[in-house]
Amino acid sequence: MKAPLKDVLAAGMILMTGWHGECDLIDPMCGSGTIPIEAALIARNIAPGVFRKEFAFEKWIDFDQELFDKIYNDDSQEREFDHKIYGYDNNPKANEIATHNIKAAGVSKDVALKLQPFQQFEQPKEKAIIITNPPYGERISTNDLLGLYSMIGERLKHAFIGNTAWILSYREECFDQIGLKATAKIPLFNGALECEFRKYEIFDGKYKEFKKQENDKEEYRPYVSRERKEFKSGERREFKPRERREFKLDEKREFKPRGYRKPTDGEWKPKREFNKEREFNRDRKPREFRKWDNERTND
Repeated sequence: MKAPLKDVLAAGMILMTGWHGECDLIDPMCGSGTIPIEAALIARNIAPGVFRKEFAFEKWIDFDQELFDKIYNDDSQEREFDHKIYGYDNNPKANEIATHNIKAAGVSKDVALKLQPFQQFEQPKEKAIIITNPPYGERISTNDLLGLYSMIGERLKHAFIGNTAWILSYREECFDQIGLKATAKIPLFNGALECEFRKYEIFDGKYKEFKKQENDKEEYRPYVSRERKEFKSGERREFKPRERREFKLDEKREFKPRGYRKPTDGEWKPKREFNKEREFNRDRKPREFRKWDNERTND
């Protein structure tokens, strides 16, 4: 079974969500386990590709084995991960392959796999994020593609309240079947397929009420007037023109000339006279043009 998602793309998707191990991560359609494996490496800050058996540069003539072993075995930048990564799938073969891949990557401690269809997905007890790449009828087929996405939307709305889900898909009609409003849409290429990576913030109630709560949580901005009066539709606003200062005909305005600025050195320079005719030195000889080297050779 070939993985429909490359490890580089999976890692990039996880980083786009801003997740670095702050909460549990769930992939309810993990397939061969690409997303859970990359998530575990990111959560522990393990260098990508560290579980590979060999690298092409090891065959170079000037390859330094001692230096490579020192860098390869340096785990000083790795960190602890206090949460869990869950991978679910309803395909026994995919679950078997994912189990093998997770052991080969050395992240079995952080990833829990389970043979379970998305229809049985239940509300997690802890704060979590979903990142998944469901089938979209190109490389992996399904009997009822639109029905699958309709079920995804139903499960998210009823069993993932208060959390965020990120879904990668290819067809617009699939996204439409989810029935939820995406708060972010990021175009991505999965191989030659131009896909979209969409973010769904799952909340309990109406979208307008959710956005209002989010706006209330925003930090105070000094340039936003919070005392501005809100007018209802159909209500007439009273226009008050700006007061203009009126001058009487016999009133004389006192004119004050602009004061001169004293120089920093403390000395006043003589005032420039503009009415005096400027004198030019008419005895000056015209400028002699210099011959360049390339002109001299042509003589």
